[in-house]
Amino acid sequence: MPSNLRLALTSATALAAAGACSQKETEPPKPLNVVYIMCDDHSYQTISAYDRRYIETPNIDRISEEGARFTNSFVANSLSGPSRACLLTGKHSHANGFTNNEHGIFDGSQQTLPKLLQAGGYQTAMVGKWHLVSDPTGFDYWDILTGQGDYYNPVFIREGERIVRHGYSTDITTDVALDWLDGRDTDKPFCLFLHYKAPHRSWMPDLQDLGMYDDVTYPLPETFYDDYATREAAAKQEMSILADMNVVYDLKMADREGEIHTPENPGLEQYGRDLYRRDLAPGELVPGRMDAEQQAAWDAYYDPIIERFKRDSLSGKALYEWKYQRYMRDYCSVIHSVDRNVGRVYDYLRDHGLLENTVVVYTSDQGFFMGEHGYFDKRFMYEESFRTPLLVRLPGQKRHRDIDAFVQNIDYAPTILEMAGLPVPEDIQGESFLPLLEGVKPSKVMTTEGKGWRKSLYYHYYEFPAEHSVRRHYGVRTERYSLMHFYNDIDEWELFDLQEDPMQLHNLYGEPGTEDITRELRKELERLQVLYDDPIISRN
Repeated sequence: MPSNLRLALTSATALAAAGACSQKETEPPKPLNVVYIMCDDHSYQTISAYDRRYIETPNIDRISEEGARFTNSFVANSLSGPSRACLLTGKHSHANGFTNNEHGIFDGSQQTLPKLLQAGGYQTAMVGKWHLVSDPTGFDYWDILTGQGDYYNPVFIREGERIVRHGYSTDITTDVALDWLDGRDTDKPFCLFLHYKAPHRSWMPDLQDLGMYDDVTYPLPETFYDDYATREAAAKQEMSILADMNVVYDLKMADREGEIHTPENPGLEQYGRDLYRRDLAPGELVPGRMDAEQQAAWDAYYDPIIERFKRDSLSGKALYEWKYQRYMRDYCSVIHSVDRNVGRVYDYLRDHGLLENTVVVYTSDQGFFMGEHGYFDKRFMYEESFRTPLLVRLPGQKRHRDIDAFVQNIDYAPTILEMAGLPVPEDIQGESFLPLLEGVKPSKVMTTEGKGWRKSLYYHYYEFPAEHSVRRHYGVRTERYSLMHFYNDIDEWELFDLQEDPMQLHNLYGEPGTEDITRELRKELERLQVLYDDPIISRN
């Protein structure tokens, strides 16, 4: 595995710039701790460090302001479980064995980042959304949400014991994480994986945040009315805000009389009614459902919106744009709670004197569509889904920096290992980006000897047939171009010039004049498939 960019940092050298000059020569420096914060489906568009059109996120932004913002951060497979497996192993989905949510069970016996940290003397904890089916391994403490998790009164599994915790999921997950930090062994360094359920579908805000964006009219994305010309796979999906976003389940229009019907998915509508209209006696608690007091506050907010929606009886373009505004308001309200809780974590680290030797990472398990191409959800190799936010505060390093080198979520494991001063196993497929954080500006060309930084990214999505009907595809992205192949039940190629067509509206594949760049990109795609030993290459 290329290692010239690894700085072979011990904990001492990692902190040399931060405070070695002020330390006594005989005083050993503190080792680096890591707090890794990951949300589910948090788009980079709704972090104000990246984009100020939709929402302000001052606490998340603080990580960028005191550290680094990665402007070319991507995933290997834009789906929750597979993305988490890439993080834990530093390997692409085919190599770690967890390719899709529908049939995947993570093999916890394999080599993982937390196990390697444990072997190196670190305490490890996993709190919040796990979503890998099998129980966590390699953690000194784990306290995870069941399945996708619930927003209200969620069920947790604490080291095998099921617990119903009353309250809002984002607050509770933070509470559990801070309690663990309070009780940890202070003689050991730690790595805390803090994974929020939010802002996963169906975007249920905290009661205190209901209506906070109701006075905002969000601008329609330029590609909102995309007609998918020349892109068959883009048209075949089932993640359209107009056609597939359920007004009861997704947008909470669960009227008491049951007069609103969504014939395209009656099962989802019924699930939404069960979720939002549960008649409980005072003091009664049903796991994953609101109690009577929470329900009353919820109804006080949503009932007038439901009545207005029924009265207006929208259709066509008016309904489409109403659904978008409702979606954005709920989604941003959920993000507001995340930002507030990130502030709680940050304040805890500051108040307990931990910021001087703790790395803080903020990211998402993938990108998310905020109405671009008329979509919600993720899965595609299109930019909004493929890209993911990544903000890192490394103590002692320059503040407010942008890093534009290509990084991917398979890089997180080797990076954290190097931060801990631990060796990176040769079979890890990712590259440590610690040198980038340290200010190294590598060449954008990776030579055959493994020198320099990667010049391209490999992507492979597997989950079809399944929810949202996004076709299986793999592809390569370079600085200027994106090439993807949709396969299995279709055989379609798409090529985009991201310099001339950043919104990916015009598929160039097969057009006269693109023969040379297509040949070059297909050669690079094959190189990556060989490099990462993806079995799909045998089908090309």
